[in-house]
Amino acid sequence: MNYYNEIKNKLIDNEVYKRVKDYSKERNTVITYFEIGRLLAIAGGKYGDNVIDEYSKKLTKEVGKKYNRRTLFRMKQFYNVFSNEKVSTMWTQLTWSHLRLLFNLEIDSINYYIQVIISKKLSVRELEFKIKSNEYERLPIETKNKMKNEDRLEIKDLVPNPILIKNKNSIEVVTERILHNLILENIENFMKELGNAFSFIGSEYKIKIGDSYHKIDLLLFNIKYNSYVVVELKVTEFKAEYISQVQKYTNYIDKNVKEVSNNSSIGILICKKENRFVIEYCSLDSIVIREYELI
Repeated sequence: MNYYNEIKNKLIDNEVYKRVKDYSKERNTVITYFEIGRLLAIAGGKYGDNVIDEYSKKLTKEVGKKYNRRTLFRMKQFYNVFSNEKVSTMWTQLTWSHLRLLFNLEIDSINYYIQVIISKKLSVRELEFKIKSNEYERLPIETKNKMKNEDRLEIKDLVPNPILIKNKNSIEVVTERILHNLILENIENFMKELGNAFSFIGSEYKIKIGDSYHKIDLLLFNIKYNSYVVVELKVTEFKAEYISQVQKYTNYIDKNVKEVSNNSSIGILICKKENRFVIEYCSLDSIVIREYELI
């Protein structure tokens, strides 16, 4: 087989296809680049790694300048990574721009981001931010194990640790009020940070328990899991009494706000620092405890 001519013809066909059938050009490009990566891997095995240098010199002259050594190397890298049977086959739904960001990640991390890109319809910029912020690495180990076993995930499974909160003015001394305002300034980003399918219900949501009035820092609703989510903010290290406060609020929401068709409410307690030894003995399945980090 003349591997060079095969690669050249596929690239030319893809260039033509992009002009004629714009609606599906991305998928065709991805499949074409994967196939070229396969041919480069085979040719490299027979003739040595210099085939990329040799082919790129010809292709930049005969097909287009963008098919340089770097581009061909990426195609080969693409094939080497995504031909692994452990990688989710849903990668075929992604664009080349998305896929390029995944080449240097571990398999489990790649599969996670593939799912997130599709479910959240991430832009390339959003994906880049998630990777740089180590979103997958910040997930609990229990969540990663569930993903490997394809077990059903709950709301709390997808809440990362720490939760990143934007601090665009680099405020050094942070009170609960300031933390609250920082979140409200970027409420959409904050909800995306928590996971998927969150909607905003209210800030400082007022409730009455007995003769006393209380304010829930943030009340959210998760559409996917059909449940209210109580978010409580603390700028100190975790304390056991914080759990009872959040539990009191979730119980109130369950008794006075949620509909019969809704699932039980979930609490997310966000504090400056965890105390794992205390958490081990006083945490509840319905309450998620996470640290925050200002960025």
